[in-house]
Amino acid sequence: MHPSFLAFLSFLPILTVAVLLVGLRWPASRAMPICYGLAAGLALLIWQIPVARVAASSINGLVVALSLLYIVFGAILLLNTLRESGGLRVIRQSFTDISPDRRVQVIVIAWLFGSFIEGSAGFGAPATVAVPLLVGLGFPAMAAVLAGMIIQSTAVSFGAVGTPIKEGVGNGLSVDPSPAEGANHKLSTDLGVEGWGTGIGFANGEEFLADIGLKVATLHAFTGLLVPLLLCGLLTRFYGANRSFLEGLRIWKFALFAALAMIVPYWLVAWLLGPEFPSLVGGLVGLFIVITTARSGFLVPTPEKAWDFATRDQWNPDWMGSLQIPADDEDDNKRQIGIFHAWAPYIMVGLLLVLTRTIPDLAAWLKGWSVAVHSPLEDSLKPKFFRFLYLPGAVFIVVSIVTFFLHRMKWKDYQNAWRSSFRTTVAASVALVFTVPMVEVFINSDGGGAGYAKMPEVLATGVAALAGGAWPILSPFIGGLGAFVAGSNTVSNMMLSLFQFNTGQEIGVNPAWIVALQAVGGAAGNMICVHNVVAASAVAGLVGKEGMVIRKTVWGFLYYALFAGSLGYAIVSWNEHGPFNIGTLIVAVIWATAIALIILSGRRHHRVRTAPAPSDPGKSILPAEEREVQVASTRESGETRSSDLPGQAEEPGSQAPIEEESGSEPGSRTEEDGVLDEEMDSDKWLARREALRKEEEPPHDSSDPPD
Repeated sequence: MHPSFLAFLSFLPILTVAVLLVGLRWPASRAMPICYGLAAGLALLIWQIPVARVAASSINGLVVALSLLYIVFGAILLLNTLRESGGLRVIRQSFTDISPDRRVQVIVIAWLFGSFIEGSAGFGAPATVAVPLLVGLGFPAMAAVLAGMIIQSTAVSFGAVGTPIKEGVGNGLSVDPSPAEGANHKLSTDLGVEGWGTGIGFANGEEFLADIGLKVATLHAFTGLLVPLLLCGLLTRFYGANRSFLEGLRIWKFALFAALAMIVPYWLVAWLLGPEFPSLVGGLVGLFIVITTARSGFLVPTPEKAWDFATRDQWNPDWMGSLQIPADDEDDNKRQIGIFHAWAPYIMVGLLLVLTRTIPDLAAWLKGWSVAVHSPLEDSLKPKFFRFLYLPGAVFIVVSIVTFFLHRMKWKDYQNAWRSSFRTTVAASVALVFTVPMVEVFINSDGGGAGYAKMPEVLATGVAALAGGAWPILSPFIGGLGAFVAGSNTVSNMMLSLFQFNTGQEIGVNPAWIVALQAVGGAAGNMICVHNVVAASAVAGLVGKEGMVIRKTVWGFLYYALFAGSLGYAIVSWNEHGPFNIGTLIVAVIWATAIALIILSGRRHHRVRTAPAPSDPGKSILPAEEREVQVASTRESGETRSSDLPGQAEEPGSQAPIEEESGSEPGSRTEEDGVLDEEMDSDKWLARREALRKEEEPPHDSSDPPD
């Protein structure tokens, strides 16, 4: 069969997933059974894989699906436990005290806290922690899932204490970290990798992996710098009242500061300590720096400038999931809980995940408690283990039980938490039961009677033949495609690292950089990975909307893969083409676009003029598409301040600010037309927040005893 046609057949299951989920917006529970049937049919009829092997791969997939559902259930249970105990109300208020601005909250929880959880646990854990927490803070379920998926990029390559590099790349390149005495290799059992690595001068496999890890961290550092800003832009574009991407960019100073607070220690750890701890340390240090400075108002918008979603009754029904979080006034019957007790469960989650991943003896003991599922072809397909004590789901469940006693919950409330968690998990099970087996059939399609390589390798080879010297730009896309199919950066690296290494040698560039691009693309592929989206959606109770989520997260993946690939091309082509090449051009265009949008967002925000209010105080004199409404985020009742409603008068005859795209006369500008730095003044921020609190305090009854 012609290689190009074989590559197209390999691409067919992925194309079908994209068409059904993203194009036709089918729910995953309906689309994935069809995709599984297609992948199994290709394996049986074209690749001529034995029926027993397809069955064994499917069984392995069911075990992986069970592990994912176990993690999902634990995460939902912990959130429901906090909801029933009243602890979630306290957590919600603590974030409001840092800033009522939803953009600040999503950066702190998703980007920083999520990176820390990724570094300690990996395997989708950040979404299962961050997504329900965001829903608990009042985010639309779909917005929370978007945030949970977009941040699964920069931190992923060093997730689970460096597993994607140490295990993924290490196994993919057959790296031997500690060869036996007298072995005929120093760093790899693969002759090509061994010859190149020893020729460069690497002493052993550990040094080789550390070098690749530093290259991966370097690519991530430059690419991830814009991720918090992109996250805020997507949040305001898809879920804001004005559907404006620029609204998210107005917080650019805080977003870039938060990005650097995580990325600088992240890169330093990769340079000094290796691939185990960059995400864990970077997320933790960044979290401490950003929360500490944000509490003092540094670079945080003032309360009246804070951005929020529209009131819940204006949300699109598609945004909301079955996970319902009561409003504060509905939660008054719960016992009062202190802020430390409220946060203690999530602190325990972080500590337990770190301890169980960084203490080798403890990790080995926990892994020993497992259920082995043996396949019909155990000689070629290893048995899968359901490690019910080691998986993050066990940590969530244990912490939930501790929370029951810590928060002195009623037994009836705790029963409600378990019952609602079971219902939400069962709703997501159908999609995962078919998604993961399809992945296992796809990646275990070698060894058939036709003699073809496995489907991912056939597809990658076909793309490489078309790309030629431009391969470094496309390399992250192939890595992302591997993660999209396999659901894991680690598995993508295992499948494709050797292929990427060999391709780099064939086109005459440093193959270690090409492997690094593979790892970066595999990390970004988690944004669009089907069963990661299914799991994250299930945590938020958002079942059947997976395609809608991928339609939005794909923009994050395209940015990440294109920027990293272009930067990688610029690096590997430097000696041949100099600093000016197609890679540096694309990188420059992306940065120039980002800077232009930031400038545009600031000008549009401040250029206002006054005009007579309309005769009807309820009507705006601007066309609908030009109105800008800012919801007052410090008041859940949905009240709005007149200064934040261009074109709407507070009283008949008053002056109303109107947004103007072009320049306005200096004399007609309002007091809001200051420079952007005035909005970020920490002293003003603190003073206004205190004033708002005093305004919202109920009047003191003289009959009450004094405090």
